[in-house]
Amino acid sequence: MRYDPQKHHRRSIRLKGYDYTSPGAYFVTICAQGRVCLFGQVVDADMVLNDAGRMVQRIWETIPGRFPTIRFDAYVIMPNHFHAIITITDPNTGDDRLDDRDNRRGDPRGRPGVGADTRPAPTRLETGRVALGDVVGAFKSITTHEYIIGVRNSVWPPFDKRIWQRNYWEHIIRNDAAYQRIKQYVQENPARWVEDQLHPDAPPNPFNRG
Repeated sequence: MRYDPQKHHRRSIRLKGYDYTSPGAYFVTICAQGRVCLFGQVVDADMVLNDAGRMVQRIWETIPGRFPTIRFDAYVIMPNHFHAIITITDPNTGDDRLDDRDNRRGDPRGRPGVGADTRPAPTRLETGRVALGDVVGAFKSITTHEYIIGVRNSVWPPFDKRIWQRNYWEHIIRNDAAYQRIKQYVQENPARWVEDQLHPDAPPNPFNRG
């Protein structure tokens, strides 16, 4: 298939000008390519991981060892996507700077809104901080490598081109109230699976752009 600049152009979903090495809390959603259910199934409102799902869980729990300035809180592996709260701390003070600035408006998965912070982004060399994209990129890369091994050993089903969609969605958590609301959303996600926009039977949505 030839590249069509009108059809295949992917709009950036990062908040323009925002410094994603900034200390703070972020809600991240990573989707399986094509909404294919690779990681298990929801049974009686509980997520039951298969071997691939357990691999994803194991890799996720090793990521903080690679990035000393990040902390993980609530996360959930769903049949075809993954939600997590990632906190980036200041490398010098350990501060996460979660304050009472206006939260970005929109659904829990987030879109840029009124009052969004658009400070110029310094380089990582200048800040000494890890970027949110580094964390997500490492997770996607390692889990993809492990999944490929599973496919080669004829254990896991093959995938179409990639396991994860190229991009991911993030939401900057501005205050503790938003933090607690999103944490609850993550914890309750399996119970809402049938209503989820990422359910295989749901209508197409922006998360399925690949």
